[in-house]
Amino acid sequence: MKTFFPSIGVKVPEIYLPKKWVDNKKWAVVACDQYTSQPEYRETVQKNIGEDPSTYNIIFPEVYLGKENKQERIISIQKYMNTYLQDGILENQWSCFILVDRQTSHTPSRKGLIVAFDLEQYDYSVSSQTLIRATEGTILDRLPPRIEIRKDAPLESPHIMVLIDDPEKTVIEPLFANLDNYTKVYDTDLMMNGGHIQWYKIADEESIQTILHHLESLADREIFKQKYQINQNLWVLLFAMWDGNHSLATAKAIREQKKQELNDSEKEDNPARFALVELVNIHDDWLAFEPIHRVVFNIHQENMINDMKEYFAKQWSTLTMETYTNFEEMKNNKKHSDATTHYFCIMYAGNYIIAGIQNPKFNLEVGNLQAFLDEYLKKYSEAKIDYIHGEDITEQLGTKEQNIGFTLPIMDKKAFFKTVIVDGALPRKTFSMGEAEEKRYYLECRKIK
Repeated sequence: MKTFFPSIGVKVPEIYLPKKWVDNKKWAVVACDQYTSQPEYRETVQKNIGEDPSTYNIIFPEVYLGKENKQERIISIQKYMNTYLQDGILENQWSCFILVDRQTSHTPSRKGLIVAFDLEQYDYSVSSQTLIRATEGTILDRLPPRIEIRKDAPLESPHIMVLIDDPEKTVIEPLFANLDNYTKVYDTDLMMNGGHIQWYKIADEESIQTILHHLESLADREIFKQKYQINQNLWVLLFAMWDGNHSLATAKAIREQKKQELNDSEKEDNPARFALVELVNIHDDWLAFEPIHRVVFNIHQENMINDMKEYFAKQWSTLTMETYTNFEEMKNNKKHSDATTHYFCIMYAGNYIIAGIQNPKFNLEVGNLQAFLDEYLKKYSEAKIDYIHGEDITEQLGTKEQNIGFTLPIMDKKAFFKTVIVDGALPRKTFSMGEAEEKRYYLECRKIK
């Protein structure tokens, strides 16, 4: 069976899973970039696992990245990876996709499909025109410790999640109508309030070819241009990063390093060329976008408002403001943005304002607001910004002395891909999807050496 499809950047991977006797609830742990300010969470996980096999032993929780024993932890990770392979704790499932059904305390069913990406089709730069792209800016300073962990590791076990724009639900959702044709390889509760997960192995050629056919249709250039009303010379975006972009960027960096060491034939099939990811349809019924708001501290509020008006005037935009007497009145009078005017809310010292940007420069409200905030923070070094989940908390903080709060609308799913295509990577902290315990858990592995 053919397993590599370079035209869409997808490979059917050889996936390794723990053998049946392994306690799956102890094996799977949440992504390393969660609970970074709560070391007690990881301490509880380690206590629950004890001496049993677990992906906890083959990841580097980011809460510990700044600690003195970093090198010892990296050596321990590599040792456990080799042990799990040599002692037969991990078992090769051979070439397959994995169908995922995840339930959480907030979501009854989030569907996904595990595949491998061709890193030659991925570029995390803001102006990227590759099939696979970052959706937020990649912070290069975050890569070196990740590279150090991965470069000599025999396995990868990623938490990378990637979105496809499939409104007709042709790729992932139809597979759930044929579950009897697939082998269930995982069915377990997840620790620490992570919910429940079921996995199904898709190894038959007919199913794999059907999946690839529908992905190829999403990548068709003429369909792409019509779908997003693209007249410019912009290239197809098939896969947009959701979570784990720095992990994928790390894999890309190591791929580039390895290419310098290999001859042309070795470069083609080297395991470092690929990375495991989970695909999720942005139109999944239970995938909810939540806005991330902003509070700026240690500022003079009226001066900041005047700076904002001047900034947008220079952008050939007009900033309008409607003032309300309290928080509830402002919320009850919210307006919906359109192509000509973007709306967001401002709160400070008893002022509750609905602001409108006429003739906006960027495709999203957050893009226009963040562009101003970035300029403002460069100008006033004493000012600080924080990114807030929840309107009520934003109001509480924003109305304190020398603070100002901004609330943003929920991002329309339909605008997501077009914004990345037209504007490039989104502003940082554009949106959130799910709580920390809903993030991806480490389950599968793939050999990368």
